[in-house]
Amino acid sequence: MGRVAAVVLAAGEATRFGAPKQRLLLPAVLERLARSPVDEVVVVAGAYELETDAHVVECPEWARGPGASLRCGLAALGDDVEAAVVVLADGPGLDPRAVERVLAAWRERSDVVAASYEGARGHPLVLGRADWDGIPDEGLRDRPVRLVPCDDLEPPGDVDVPADLPDDA
Repeated sequence: MGRVAAVVLAAGEATRFGAPKQRLLLPAVLERLARSPVDEVVVVAGAYELETDAHVVECPEWARGPGASLRCGLAALGDDVEAAVVVLADGPGLDPRAVERVLAAWRERSDVVAASYEGARGHPLVLGRADWDGIPDEGLRDRPVRLVPCDDLEPPGDVDVPADLPDDA
């Protein structure tokens, strides 16, 4: 069995937030990933430099969209990586059990899978190497995925503005 890597998308400009939110939120996401069954983590940076011990990949095309950032992250992975778990740097409530659940579902059929919360598609998302080609600049938002219910878990969150910050941030 090949290795599994997490790709953390942290390249955005955070204009609605008004500051580089990834600097604030990334440590929580990385801590959660450390408790999940991934073998390595790649953080994709773009608009801002990031101070972290994690493997950071600079994406010069980050402004083209999340798909461009994802392509940079996937390109940084070794040939022995069979699947990528995609998470967002602005989802500090990521539950390691959601990572386990979507990976288990992916291993069953090797299709693209994403966590769902109350029926709504969310993160993490898993895609195998066979699905790494042809990712559009706007990302995988419109790509069909198999949803994996995670209703019993807290969603990772989506911090767009300071009011979205969790109480412990």
